[in-house]
Amino acid sequence: MWDDASIDGGGPHAELTESASISCPYCGESIEMLLDPAGGARQEYVEDCEVCCRPWSVRVIVDGHGQATVSVSALDDA
Repeated sequence: MWDDASIDGGGPHAELTESASISCPYCGESIEMLLDPAGGARQEYVEDCEVCCRPWSVRVIVDGHGQATVSVSALDDA
């Protein structure tokens, strides 16, 4: 199951917000996650939880206004 966090980038000329709050799909802890604005409009990578150290599959989709949708899932669910 995917947990989603939307990032409000503001108006039509906004820059991508560089962080998002997400919940770990394993331990449930709320984590502030840094985003890479230079990574492009569609990003997919693996990152470990800062609390329980288990791996997530991370997906970031940025629209034309700089608003990002961040989804994380347990790596074995991806």
